Amino acid sequence: MDTADVDYDLPPDAIAQVPVEPRDAARLLVDEGVGRAARHAHIPDLASLVGPGDVVVVNTTRVLPARLQTRRPTGGAVEVLLLEPREGEADRWDALVRPSRKVRAGSTFEVDRDLTVVVQDDLGEGRRVVQLVLPAGTDLLSVLDRCGTVPLPPYITTALADPERYQTTYAERAGSVAAPTAGLHLTPAVLDAVRAAGARVVPVDLVVGLGTFRPIAVDRVEDHHMHAERYAVPESTMEACQGAERVVAVGTTTVRALESAVASGALDGRTELFIHGDRPFALVGAMVTNFHQPRSSLLVLVDAFVGPRWRGLYEEALAAGYRFLSFGDAMFLRGERG
Repeated sequence: MDTADVDYDLPPDAIAQVPVEPRDAARLLVDEGVGRAARHAHIPDLASLVGPGDVVVVNTTRVLPARLQTRRPTGGAVEVLLLEPREGEADRWDALVRPSRKVRAGSTFEVDRDLTVVVQDDLGEGRRVVQLVLPAGTDLLSVLDRCGTVPLPPYITTALADPERYQTTYAERAGSVAAPTAGLHLTPAVLDAVRAAGARVVPVDLVVGLGTFRPIAVDRVEDHHMHAERYAVPESTMEACQGAERVVAVGTTTVRALESAVASGALDGRTELFIHGDRPFALVGAMVTNFHQPRSSLLVLVDAFVGPRWRGLYEEALAAGYRFLSFGDAMFLRGERG
């Protein structure tokens, strides 16, 4: 598959710079399947699209305030974006360091009175190993809450007034560098209405990292490599999905967590699963998802789920003034099992 097959023209003014208020005011383009016209709705209408026998799955990961700003002795700015702790080493993390080429191994930066960052090995593509030095007994998350910021995508250039708007209302364990954005629209009232319609709501956890948002920089989709991301699917969630008439995944990260668990036979672990082409979906029958960037692995997943009709849906959404990307509107997609 050529990467150009998942390219489209995205006007800059279609990229949402701020979240809609209230959360559930976002629009929802409802895909009615092959050969049928899409329908325009809003997020609260999700309850009318599900019912008894459906299991709605959400990703409960929380975005880490992982962007740290510091300076070199010469005065030049340095940004350290923490990605994830290295296996078995709580004080050593993989990170993106900018500008990486100007920071030598062994460079030390005092970010906060309780946090010093020592830059170490070069992992390529701007990634470095960093050691986090804190006083004994200091909680890292508390320090990051004080001195770190939530890392918004680079296409969002407007400052976020309330950092909680880049968290889902059901976010739990911090660890992601980006939000599972389809879930940003869901309020407790929307989820209560989904349950009242007869559907179950169950969780998974996929730590959103570079694997999700790293752009496709090769000509053939099949040559793209996903960075590994951690996932965990509770046993009760998998049992609910296996007994469901239909599984409705909220977000592409939820899809990857569920499909990774089935493909690997492990309910938790690390996944490099790249869903593309005609790969069958073992569990997911329908999906709520935002509108994604051109030439992205997320759009490749959507193409695998609904085929080339995604292009017509995107064209209709653009013509109707839908808002795109992380703070934008959403779609309800029906796959072969939905």
